[in-house]
Amino acid sequence: MAIQDVQRKFFPHIQVPPEWGIEPVPAKNRVLGFLDYLVLWGDLGIGLLVMLAGTFLAPGLGLSEAVAAIAIGSVLGCLLLALIGLIGSDNATPTMVLLRPVLGVRGSYLPTLLNVLQLIGWTIFEFIVMGVAADAISQSVFGVSNHIFWITVFALVVVLMGIGGPIGVVRQWLEKFAVWIALATGLWLTFHIVTTYNLAALLQKPGDGSLPFWIAVDLVIALPISWLPLVADYNRFARRSSTAFWGTFVGFLITNFWFLALGTLVLLGANVTQEPKQFATGVALSIGWVILLILLADETHNAWADLYSSAVSVQNIFPKVKQVWLIIGLGVLCYLVALVIDITQFENFLFLTGSFFIPVFGVLAADYFLLRRRKYKVDEFYRERGAFWFSNGVNVWGMAAWVVGIVVYHVTNPTTLGSFFPDYPAHIPSVLTAVGGSLPSFAAAFIAYAILGALAMRLSAGKEPVESHA
Repeated sequence: MAIQDVQRKFFPHIQVPPEWGIEPVPAKNRVLGFLDYLVLWGDLGIGLLVMLAGTFLAPGLGLSEAVAAIAIGSVLGCLLLALIGLIGSDNATPTMVLLRPVLGVRGSYLPTLLNVLQLIGWTIFEFIVMGVAADAISQSVFGVSNHIFWITVFALVVVLMGIGGPIGVVRQWLEKFAVWIALATGLWLTFHIVTTYNLAALLQKPGDGSLPFWIAVDLVIALPISWLPLVADYNRFARRSSTAFWGTFVGFLITNFWFLALGTLVLLGANVTQEPKQFATGVALSIGWVILLILLADETHNAWADLYSSAVSVQNIFPKVKQVWLIIGLGVLCYLVALVIDITQFENFLFLTGSFFIPVFGVLAADYFLLRRRKYKVDEFYRERGAFWFSNGVNVWGMAAWVVGIVVYHVTNPTTLGSFFPDYPAHIPSVLTAVGGSLPSFAAAFIAYAILGALAMRLSAGKEPVESHA
């Protein structure tokens, strides 16, 4: 019995997407609207790990400063997320394929490899945290402990969701059930925190100064930015680009701000630790096992998105491999790794991810919105030795602008490299770190490619396509 037959028999409401691979989504399959994207991205902003990220803002910042950093970082990060999603909606193609016009067909393989690695890492991390936290609940309530069983359960659910694809998951699961349960949980959690902790006292308590404000903003930006390499994988299914843009922006903005703030409040009020396992246990003791279990169930959607997009990204390099088998194979790989390793820190992982992907999308934004004015000839994305082949498949101008952005990031936010080279931050003048790394690196890559790309287009005498088929 084929995998599709099994799915249709036992999971009839999960819609297996047609196998068009990384080609543009056919018009008949571009069916998602504002509400769909509001639900999808709003739900992806809800989760235990989002709350955990909120704990990184304290005690370095006081509550009032942390809330300000969350507000600024959420607006800026979600704006970038929605803009890159807009490019995917315009052209109906996955994110990694959209990098071909600026890095070249082969040049896009480098960020693709980085993206697959980070997505596999995130999926493994999600499996571990969900499994360990669910096991803690089982041990407390039933006296039975078996984290391998729980990791297996969550991994199976995530793989099945990955096979279902975005349309089926959004419309048959998120919109009908999951998002309403998650929102009710969030409201109860908010009520519990507001009525349990002394907010006035927490607001008056200053931070210890260990985290600069704009570095905190960088950390907040890193959450929506971490979805940049995935956003077009989902927004390519949009009926209209404008509704997808606003659904993405508003949905992720609300829940990202909400759950980051909850995480900060829980750390300050309940005195939980930032180590993931201990944080989950502390949350459970503070707010109850049932609420934690619901949050864990919602966490499967984040793992699903990571797994699905890792398969789509692999297809940018190996387009003939069937998506369904990539999802199953990568899911099994993540499951097996989750059984044998222990990931306990991911703050530096967020910064490192941002250092690569913020500038590369600055390059893409400059090319698409400034130089080409939202016009791509999508057929050329897939043609070997076509307009986007450049020099042996690599656009050296785009690569150079990308490198400029990466360098600027690590100069203006030395925290990431400082984790590996402790003396490095001491060599960077403080004046250069005043606004963090995200905005300067994006701007530097944008400006660099606006100049280099314009020069390259002039030298090529207009040979590259400008007509859009989207």
